[in-house]
Amino acid sequence: MDDQTRIELEAAAFRRLRQHLMQDRTDVQNIDLMNLAGFCRNCLSRWYQGAANARGIDMTKEAGREAFYGMTMDEWKAGHQTAASDDTQAAFRTAFAENVENKG
Repeated sequence: MDDQTRIELEAAAFRRLRQHLMQDRTDVQNIDLMNLAGFCRNCLSRWYQGAANARGIDMTKEAGREAFYGMTMDEWKAGHQTAASDDTQAAFRTAFAENVENKG
């Protein structure tokens, strides 16, 4: 497989993942994703921002989130985020430390 085809397939898989998380399964909470998988929608938006920055495109965290979410974080939270239990929040702090803080 040539590089261009590989890039196009990877991009298509990313777009499908984004659709799954943003349209098909909006009920799945970011905190649950982080606790179970070690990443969430915010991680994906950060990776998107990091890729843009690496290519010399100036993108803030907020702009990266809006590009990934297709809306502001406040809009997403208002429409889709639910309260998390104390146990879920404690598990999140551990998962975030292990998967985000320690990996940059």
